[in-house]
Amino acid sequence: MTALASLRRIGLPRLVVHLSVLLICLLWLVPTFGILVTSFREPQQIASSGWWTALTGSSQTMAVRLADGVAARQDGTNYVISGSVFEAGQGGKVQAFGTKVTAPSDYKASEPADLGEGETLTINEDGSYTYTKNAPFEAGRGKRVYLTVGTPPAFTTQNYETVLTSQGIGQAFVNSLTVAIPSTIIPILIAAFAAYALSWMEFPGRALILAMVVGLMVVPLQMSLIPLLKMYNEVGALFGVPSRSYAGVWLAHSAFGMPLAIYLLRNYIAGLPKEIIESARVDGASDFEIFLKIVLPLSFPALASFSIFQFLWTWNDLLVAMVFLGTGKDQLVLTGALNALLGSQGGKWEILTASAFITILVPIAVFFALQRYLVRGLLTGSVKGG
Repeated sequence: MTALASLRRIGLPRLVVHLSVLLICLLWLVPTFGILVTSFREPQQIASSGWWTALTGSSQTMAVRLADGVAARQDGTNYVISGSVFEAGQGGKVQAFGTKVTAPSDYKASEPADLGEGETLTINEDGSYTYTKNAPFEAGRGKRVYLTVGTPPAFTTQNYETVLTSQGIGQAFVNSLTVAIPSTIIPILIAAFAAYALSWMEFPGRALILAMVVGLMVVPLQMSLIPLLKMYNEVGALFGVPSRSYAGVWLAHSAFGMPLAIYLLRNYIAGLPKEIIESARVDGASDFEIFLKIVLPLSFPALASFSIFQFLWTWNDLLVAMVFLGTGKDQLVLTGALNALLGSQGGKWEILTASAFITILVPIAVFFALQRYLVRGLLTGSVKGG
C-alpha cells in the first residue's frame, strides 16, 4: 500500500517523464561507458568479445596443430605425443576442444576424448595435452584441433600511452584547448557588454539591433564560412596577418557564437530587478560600474550556460578549424586528429576508443562543473525577458 500511495502522490504523468529522462540518460551513458572500457582492453580481447564481457573474461575459438608424429614416444603398447597447445608467452584457459571447425566444443577440457581408431586425446585447462594411439603415428603435419579458450579480464594503459605519444593526439589536445578557450571567452565578454546596453541603456535603433541579432542566429555556418574566410584573408593581407592562424579561428567562432550569446544574456540581464539598477544610478554609479559590480556577478548563471554551449561547439568543431587553421600535423585539433586516425588506424579499435575518450574528457568536465547553472541560466531569461 505504501508503494501504491507513493505512486499516486507522484502522479502517472510525472512518473512517465522521470522514467523517460532516466531512459535517455542511460542511452547516452551506455555507449560512453563502452568506449571507456574498450579503451583499456587489449587488442586480442576487443577482437574476440564485446566490452560488456570485460569484467567476466571472454572466450574465443582458435585452431592449433599438435606436435608431429616424429615426436612420439612409446609407452608400453601405445604411442604418446605430449606438449602444450599454447605458444611461449601465450596464456588462457582451455574450456573445451574438438577436431572439427563446426564443433570446437565437442569435448570438455581435462577429460579424455575417444577419437576412434585407437586414438585418445586429453587437453587440460592449462593447455598441456596427451595424444595417445595404439599404433605408430605417421610422420607429417600434426593433427589439427580446435579450442575454446577463455581469457581472464585484462586491462592496460598502453593504449593511452600509444595515443598520447606516437599518434599526435597530445599536440592536437593542446591545439584544441588553444582554440576553444579564447573562442569561448571572447564572445562572452563582447556579448555581455552588448546585452547590458540592449537591456538598460536608451539609444536610437536599439530594437532594430536586437532584431538583427535574432535574425543572425538563423544564418547557416556553411553559407557564411567562405565569405568570412575571404574577408579575413583580405584584411589579413593589409596588416600582414597569416591566412592560417589561431586568430582566424578565434574570430570565426566568436562571430558565429555572438548572436546566441547576446540573445541569451540580454534576456537574462533584462530580467534583473529594476530597483537594483536604479538605486545604483541614484548613488552615482556609471553604466560601466553597474555592469561590472552588479550585473556581471548576478548574470553568472547565464554566462555559465552559454559557456557550456560555446565550449562544446568549439571543442567539437572540425570544419572551422580546418578552414582557418589548416590541416597540417601540427595544426590539427582533436577532431581532425581523430578523423585522421579513422583512416590510418581503422582496424585498431583500442587506439580509436582511447582517442575518442580523450576527446570527450574535457567537455564532460566542463559540463559537470557548470551544469547546475545551465537550467537556471536558460529558464530565467526566457521567463523574465523584458
